[in-house]
Amino acid sequence: MTRTVFCVKLQKEAEGLERPPLPGPLGKKVYEQISKEAWQAWQRYQTMLINEYRLNLLDPQARKFLQEQMEQFLFGTGAGPEAIPNYVPPQN
Repeated sequence: MTRTVFCVKLQKEAEGLERPPLPGPLGKKVYEQISKEAWQAWQRYQTMLINEYRLNLLDPQARKFLQEQMEQFLFGTGAGPEAIPNYVPPQN
């Protein structure tokens, strides 16, 4: 049986994550308030950030930047690809 949550990102009831995606209080908050669909959207956006900014995930500053972006994406104003300098959307 799937678990549902009221997703604060999507503002609707949706399927929840199977387990906290991160350790600690932030992971618990994400588990309780973010849907699987919104988490997957974050993962796609995170990949884009890593590639566009050429982030080295061994660098503590890069990890801090990604955490700040995640909190903003999931719980804040919802920045998206258009916030990345020089972003060009894919042509369909």
